[in-house]
Amino acid sequence: MIISRGILAPLALLMASLAAAPISAQVEVPRAAPVAGKEVAVESPDVPTAPLTLHADLSARMLTAKQGDNVLRTYAIAVGQDRYPTPIGTFTIRRIVWNPSWKPPPGAAWARGKAAKGPGDSGNPMKVVKIFFHDPDYYIHGTDDVESLGSAASHGCLRMDPDEVADLAKLIMEHGGEPRGDNWFWRIIHLRREEKEVTLDNPVSLTISR
Repeated sequence: MIISRGILAPLALLMASLAAAPISAQVEVPRAAPVAGKEVAVESPDVPTAPLTLHADLSARMLTAKQGDNVLRTYAIAVGQDRYPTPIGTFTIRRIVWNPSWKPPPGAAWARGKAAKGPGDSGNPMKVVKIFFHDPDYYIHGTDDVESLGSAASHGCLRMDPDEVADLAKLIMEHGGEPRGDNWFWRIIHLRREEKEVTLDNPVSLTISR
């Protein structure tokens, strides 16, 4: 193919012009390029959590655990007999004793002739845990006399099913600033001879009404 000199001159001029012109990039940069491929967390303001509160209704023989207006649990209880009434009012739970020992209350006619029992003893009327609300005389505790639940049968304390009182104590510890892991509770439940006391950082309120 033969190209004349008359064509080569304009072509050379065109090539030189293109070489001198600046090259502009046509790649569009995403607006989110600085955080592309990353998950950006948006912090939300802290929302105050309502405290755990307990209410024991002596007439209904029920104990309710609430957080604000939200009902978390309800439990059947036995309450004090007419001769040994459960105190009325608002109390503060600060102390919990797992696998409690038991001593006959001094001067109590109903306990005359009864012997002290250690943690886990078969004759120990305190089952699993004692949750003190009017220390040292009144507390919530587990009982092996589960048939008494729903009646006025105790000497002033609040009785509960052993499994349910353990559930309640765990809930109180969680909301009271003293949570524990599953292994801790497994050890407490299965090693009944070891008494263990827990003091709450954030005491829990219990209101008892008729």
